[in-house]
Amino acid sequence: MHGVSYDRFDVVVVPFPFTDRDASLRRPALILSDAQFVADTGSHVLAMITRAARSNWPLDVPLTDVATAGLAVECRVRMKLFTLDANLILKRAGWLGEHDADAVSDALAALFGLNGAA
Repeated sequence: MHGVSYDRFDVVVVPFPFTDRDASLRRPALILSDAQFVADTGSHVLAMITRAARSNWPLDVPLTDVATAGLAVECRVRMKLFTLDANLILKRAGWLGEHDADAVSDALAALFGLNGAA
């Protein structure tokens, strides 16, 4: 497995498409999984990070602290989730500030119906 460890709410750079480390496109993504999941599977669960401000998806989370996240422009976390082999992550760009991490946690709870609503 890859020697670098990543934490929940780290912003990382991944290749797109997700199958080739030599791909020319690089995209930011957000780590959602914890260390135990990675230890058990060798993979991370991630969410897409996009600049697409014109196309709102349900539960999009606009990031308020892009500098801490290591992003150059305003972005949003989009609830397009995927798994990726830990070895394919290229680097850590940053991490979410507390406010942004709380907002993503709330969006995930709403997505999966974990907010107490029936």
